Amino acid sequence: MKKIAALITGLITLLTTLSTFAQQKQTPAKDRSLLWKISGKHLPKPSYLFGTIHLICSEDFLWTQKMKESFGVSEKICFEMDLDNPEVMLQASMGLMDKTGKKLREYFTAEQYKTLEQYFSDSLGMDIAMFEQLKPVALLSMLGTTGVSCANPVSYEDSLMKIAQADNKEILGLEEPQEQLDVLASIPTDSVVKQLMDAMENNASNDNEFAGLINAYKNQDLPKLYELLTTSKDQSLDLGMFLEKRNKNWIPRITTKMLASSVFFAVGAGHLYGETGVINLLRKEGYKVEAVK
Repeated sequence: MKKIAALITGLITLLTTLSTFAQQKQTPAKDRSLLWKISGKHLPKPSYLFGTIHLICSEDFLWTQKMKESFGVSEKICFEMDLDNPEVMLQASMGLMDKTGKKLREYFTAEQYKTLEQYFSDSLGMDIAMFEQLKPVALLSMLGTTGVSCANPVSYEDSLMKIAQADNKEILGLEEPQEQLDVLASIPTDSVVKQLMDAMENNASNDNEFAGLINAYKNQDLPKLYELLTTSKDQSLDLGMFLEKRNKNWIPRITTKMLASSVFFAVGAGHLYGETGVINLLRKEGYKVEAVK
């Protein structure tokens, strides 16, 4: 169950990153940073906003002294979901199960499923039969992380959660599992199937794009991330409106949490940038949001 729960976190990070930059063609970034300080508007203490990427090779894991310091002075940490709550993880996991009675193979033609079966065996070392009870959308996160070409990739969420637990920091979430599951449920199944087949067909090209994405992330280069993701051919899933809605829903929740204590918000990097990104939405609410370098 833990493995399945991790998939939903990775999937949301992947999809929201792609869709954020796909919709923000009118707002060039002036600052380059993954870490932002939130202050002003009668906040008792500053809070911080940090953009994550779900999986990355350990040698590429970016965690600067400024990031450590900002994390250290924050009293609580907040992810998109409360990742150390077993009930939340169970709900997320169960939400990826197909309750219609259909098996995974029934969503694909015989030829498509054979291709999927072969790919999972050869590239991922997995038997596709293990996932026969899952919805097709659950497989996207697995294919979306194949560009991480190292033996032991690192998860930002897992890493930061362990640090928080070691420091006895309370871990919070911005939304309930059902909210993320509703986003996934809004994606037409035929679009999911097409995305899966395209990902397997264009594996080498996708790996190159992912390498460029990782490089831009390591350089904390939001404009470059923007360029890579808006020019990517892999834009068959338009989730702009779902992302915008989530970002707007987060603002009052972020505000409430910041008024109670200093919080380190760690969310997918795609949520930070653009007209309807969290940075700009917080500024519109009157907060001072500045890059920490």
